[in-house]
Amino acid sequence: MKMTFTNEKPTVLNYDLEGAQKTLLAGGLVLLPTDTVWCVACIPNSSTIIDQLIEAKRQKDASNFELVVNSIEMLRNYAGYLHPRLETLLAFHTRPLTIVFEHSPILPTNAVPAGGQLAIRLAHDEFCKALIHAVNEPLLMATANVEGMDYPVNFGSISSEILQKVDYVVKYRQGDKSIDELSVMVKLLEDQEELEFIRE
Repeated sequence: MKMTFTNEKPTVLNYDLEGAQKTLLAGGLVLLPTDTVWCVACIPNSSTIIDQLIEAKRQKDASNFELVVNSIEMLRNYAGYLHPRLETLLAFHTRPLTIVFEHSPILPTNAVPAGGQLAIRLAHDEFCKALIHAVNEPLLMATANVEGMDYPVNFGSISSEILQKVDYVVKYRQGDKSIDELSVMVKLLEDQEELEFIRE
């Protein structure tokens, strides 16, 4: 049975939210800004669309992909148990935060890299939160650059190769001069007491 997440929809300008929503629900790739960098996103509900995202990045697997959610409730649904230390960190951390989990049995196998670890980020950007709410699913995201190339510093520096691979380009924040920082990445060690900061 499909779970409905009832967190309140953020108040944001409509921009082209409807177009992005329709594309995602139809099984397409969307290029959009996030609270970190510009990303290519899909709903990770089929192996086919995930393969298309991997191919767009020119990668062998889903390495460095992140599952982006808009609530702690949605995060728990995909990560399983959420240690209280991680929940506290999410509540008080001011920068975007990505948490690495050992596995997620809910997702298609090709959504998770060979090592089996799943990176999940709680969205801060209002457009991302509204879009996730609109499709009622988390989004699997990859930075909008092919493997081995620099992150695009703004929309204008996204390569034509990436632009040609996506089905919808979000207009929101295209005029931003530069990207924000990458998210902080953290993992709870096996003893469930110590946090390891993988990226600060």
